[in-house]
Amino acid sequence: MRRMNMSLLNEQIQGQLKEIFADMKKEITLAVFTKKEGCETCADTIAFMQEIEALSDKIHLEEIDFDTNAERAAAYNVQMVPSIVMLNDQKEYLGVKFNGIPAGHEINSFIPAIVEVSGAGESLPENFMEKINALEKPVNIKVFVTLSCPHCAGAVQKAHKLALESPMIDAEMVEAQTFFELSDKFNVSSVPKIVINDQYEFVGNQPLEVFLEEIAKTQ
Repeated sequence: MRRMNMSLLNEQIQGQLKEIFADMKKEITLAVFTKKEGCETCADTIAFMQEIEALSDKIHLEEIDFDTNAERAAAYNVQMVPSIVMLNDQKEYLGVKFNGIPAGHEINSFIPAIVEVSGAGESLPENFMEKINALEKPVNIKVFVTLSCPHCAGAVQKAHKLALESPMIDAEMVEAQTFFELSDKFNVSSVPKIVINDQYEFVGNQPLEVFLEEIAKTQ
């Protein structure tokens, strides 16, 4: 596998991220699923996560071989690599996952996810929580993105926020170009494209109300 020779984060960005990570309440683990063969971006993803881990003593990195850890992959619903699963301080999966390297504009969804999984997030309004708490069937949200898309990170953030608020919701970023076969399956022609339970879909960084309207169709 090819490894990056240069840092993705310059000193200025590293300083900014250290300030943001100072707001983290508890420790988190970045469980990164990779393969030794057939994964062009796995090495770059690990190198990037090593940079992130170095910025806070509350962030821990765990590299997991997808081929030899089928049970753990199944536990987190990991079906592709590289995949970054965020675990809280109890090593619990809260439904926040990134498939593909969260670089480019996606750093703007990745960094807030770290802080929120650490327990530093804000609650959603009560009217949203009533709908979320009423869920009875599992919900999977895939948000297809490209790293050059400025609006995609907002949609990913909303999906992950919903996952953090409900054990019924599993939300994942999918980097469309890395996983082009999956993108083709769901006819991804513009991003962000949101697919819920592989059946209901919409395009764009829509308000949370739209996410909840589509989620309601799965119940």
